[in-house]
Amino acid sequence: MEKKIHKKQLKGVVVSDKMQKTVVVLVNRFIKAPKYGKYVQKSKRYKAHDETNIYKTGDKVVIEETNPISKDKTFKVVGKQM
Repeated sequence: MEKKIHKKQLKGVVVSDKMQKTVVVLVNRFIKAPKYGKYVQKSKRYKAHDETNIYKTGDKVVIEETNPISKDKTFKVVGKQM
């Protein structure tokens, strides 16, 4: 029996769609600071593969980890976030 592999899924907002078949997604997270215990917002930008170029700037999307598509792209867009 094979184990099911769970791929990392992240939610974010498309901040750039100027490349062909690629969108840049901004993902915000809340991290607890180790010293004081205060929650701090951290953000990171991921390049994600968008085969059909249907996602535009401002869209909320879900991205999923995949095999490397190029030097920077290791995520693909799964769909819009509701």
